[in-house]
Amino acid sequence: MAIAWLAFYFLFPVLVIYLVHRFPVLKNVGGVVLCYIAGLLLGNLEFLTRGAIDLVPRKFSGVQDIIFIVSIGLALPLIFFSIDIRKWSRLAGKSMLSFGLETVAVIISASTGYLIFRNLIGGETWKVGGMLIGCYTGGTINLAAIGTALDVNKTVFASAQISDVAVGALYLLLVITVLQRILLKFLPPFKPAETDEEKMEIQDYESYDGFFSREKFVPLLGGFGLAALIVVVGLATTFIFPKDWEMMVAVLVVCTLGILASFSSRIRRIPMTYQLGQYFILVFVLVIASMSDLEELFSTTPAMLGLVAWAVFVGLFLHVLFASFFKIDADTVIITSVAGVMSPPFVPMVAAALKNKEIVVTGVITGIIGWVIGTYLGIGVAYVIKLF
Repeated sequence: MAIAWLAFYFLFPVLVIYLVHRFPVLKNVGGVVLCYIAGLLLGNLEFLTRGAIDLVPRKFSGVQDIIFIVSIGLALPLIFFSIDIRKWSRLAGKSMLSFGLETVAVIISASTGYLIFRNLIGGETWKVGGMLIGCYTGGTINLAAIGTALDVNKTVFASAQISDVAVGALYLLLVITVLQRILLKFLPPFKPAETDEEKMEIQDYESYDGFFSREKFVPLLGGFGLAALIVVVGLATTFIFPKDWEMMVAVLVVCTLGILASFSSRIRRIPMTYQLGQYFILVFVLVIASMSDLEELFSTTPAMLGLVAWAVFVGLFLHVLFASFFKIDADTVIITSVAGVMSPPFVPMVAAALKNKEIVVTGVITGIIGWVIGTYLGIGVAYVIKLF
């Protein structure tokens, strides 16, 4: 069964890529959504069938973790190889403004959530508020760091983390399905590359035509090898830094090396690196969806689930409201929100769902900034809201 799951993780995305390019209806749905739904359903068959069917081997979680890390590790540099980072200067101003607004929105939503739910959760709600602020400006690593720093009760910590996973799954589903269409009713659309040459370049990235031809596949093997080397270097750093920091440092190293490599015109000219990166994103989506536990979603403490949902969705509402005053485009708002709420590894997946590769760097860079400031911000605000 483990071998069957491995085959599913690596072959199903190939089928999805074919179907998406073969049938216009499925192209509108998107490969990311198809993989997310397939993984979620197959990974939770035991729960959905009340124990009648269980396809996931009991000891398979370790293998899933490895595929999860390696797939996103390969996807990030492969996608960066194809991007001209110099275009960042065109996006940096509004991107940083949008991420700043997202941070303010999360502080407000988590703080008001503390006031609403503190009598329902208990005396450590102020700590949870700080954990959520750190988590939704940088990611899970900030949640763990703040929980450790504030010595949060283990039961409270577990409940917050499970709720974060549950609400995060709903948030991500919203983001990759209908959020862009909703926000375009209130926010301006993203302005793509302005020259005809740049527009054609973006259109070419959507095509897998000639992927296995000698003139494309052979250079691509070199690009894959370079990406794999970058992943090895990133993972090697986990032996140097403390456990709480190792994943953050590894992703930082992978992103940094991928971005630096993109400054080489020779590497940028390697064909199909973006498409190969998208393939590994689909693998990543399958794995994370199949690891999501619907049973935990329905059994989580309602009050904690309510607090986390308030922090995420009220924060998103406020972020959009603030962005409307500054006329920030919908895609930038979404990707900076994802960078904060879900962390940088989710950025390429969402960019693929939005069909906008130009915002990948925007999301990753703002998300990395969130990693840096999230722990300090969460701890600081936690002690402030404790006073109320």
